[in-house]
Amino acid sequence: MPGLPSGPRFDEIARKWHDLAERRLAYFTELYRSGRWTRYYSREHFALRMRDVIRAVKVWRELAGPHPGKQPVARDDQLRPAA
Repeated sequence: MPGLPSGPRFDEIARKWHDLAERRLAYFTELYRSGRWTRYYSREHFALRMRDVIRAVKVWRELAGPHPGKQPVARDDQLRPAA
Protein backbone atom coordinates (compact mmCIF):
# COMPACT_ATOMS: atom_id res chain seq x y z
CA MET A 1 0.00 0.00 0.00
CA PRO A 2 1.49 3.37 -0.94
CA GLY A 3 2.42 5.80 1.81
CA LEU A 4 1.14 9.30 2.27
CA PRO A 5 2.06 11.86 -0.38
CA SER A 6 5.22 13.78 0.39
CA GLY A 7 3.45 17.12 0.80
CA PRO A 8 2.89 19.31 3.82
CA ARG A 9 0.86 17.73 6.58
CA PHE A 10 -2.54 19.12 7.56
CA ASP A 11 -1.30 20.48 10.89
CA GLU A 12 1.43 22.48 9.12
CA ILE A 13 -1.09 23.89 6.67
CA ALA A 14 -3.52 24.71 9.48
CA ARG A 15 -0.71 26.49 11.40
CA LYS A 16 0.06 28.63 8.35
CA TRP A 17 -3.60 29.59 7.98
CA HIS A 18 -3.75 30.32 11.71
CA ASP A 19 -0.72 32.60 11.41
CA LEU A 20 -2.39 34.40 8.52
CA ALA A 21 -5.60 34.82 10.54
CA GLU A 22 -3.55 36.23 13.45
CA ARG A 23 -1.86 38.75 11.13
CA ARG A 24 -5.26 39.78 9.79
CA LEU A 25 -6.52 40.27 13.36
CA ALA A 26 -3.47 42.40 14.15
CA TYR A 27 -4.19 44.51 11.05
CA PHE A 28 -7.83 45.06 12.00
CA THR A 29 -6.83 45.83 15.60
CA GLU A 30 -4.38 48.48 14.40
CA LEU A 31 -7.02 49.83 12.02
CA TYR A 32 -9.37 50.21 15.00
CA ARG A 33 -6.78 51.74 17.34
CA SER A 34 -5.66 54.30 14.77
CA GLY A 35 -9.23 55.25 13.83
CA ARG A 36 -8.50 54.65 10.14
CA TRP A 37 -11.37 52.18 9.98
CA THR A 38 -13.77 55.14 9.70
CA ARG A 39 -12.38 55.90 6.24
CA TYR A 40 -13.28 52.47 4.91
CA TYR A 41 -16.20 51.11 6.95
CA SER A 42 -19.39 52.13 8.67
CA ARG A 43 -19.57 51.26 12.37
CA GLU A 44 -21.88 48.29 11.72
CA HIS A 45 -19.88 46.94 8.78
CA PHE A 46 -16.60 47.18 10.69
CA ALA A 47 -18.13 45.37 13.68
CA LEU A 48 -19.29 42.56 11.38
CA ARG A 49 -15.86 42.29 9.75
CA MET A 50 -14.13 42.28 13.14
CA ARG A 51 -16.40 39.48 14.37
CA ASP A 52 -15.57 37.46 11.25
CA VAL A 53 -11.85 38.03 11.77
CA ILE A 54 -12.03 36.96 15.43
CA ARG A 55 -14.12 33.90 14.53
CA ALA A 56 -11.57 32.88 11.88
CA VAL A 57 -8.71 33.12 14.39
CA LYS A 58 -10.60 30.93 16.86
CA VAL A 59 -11.44 28.30 14.24
CA TRP A 60 -7.89 28.11 12.87
CA ARG A 61 -6.46 28.05 16.41
CA GLU A 62 -8.55 24.96 17.16
CA LEU A 63 -7.64 23.29 13.88
CA ALA A 64 -3.93 24.08 14.16
CA GLY A 65 -3.51 22.94 17.74
CA PRO A 66 -0.53 24.06 19.79
CA HIS A 67 2.64 25.22 18.03
CA PRO A 68 5.51 22.84 18.76
CA GLY A 69 8.03 24.48 21.07
CA LYS A 70 5.85 27.56 21.61
CA GLN A 71 4.71 28.53 25.09
CA PRO A 72 1.02 29.36 25.55
CA VAL A 73 0.28 33.08 25.71
CA ALA A 74 -0.73 34.35 29.13
CA ARG A 75 -4.18 35.90 29.43
CA ASP A 76 -4.67 39.39 30.88
CA ASP A 77 -6.22 38.05 34.06
CA GLN A 78 -3.14 35.88 34.63
CA LEU A 79 -0.85 38.90 34.43
CA ARG A 80 -2.61 40.94 37.13
CA PRO A 81 -1.16 40.75 40.63
CA ALA A 82 -3.21 38.82 43.16
CA ALA A 83 -5.20 41.03 45.51
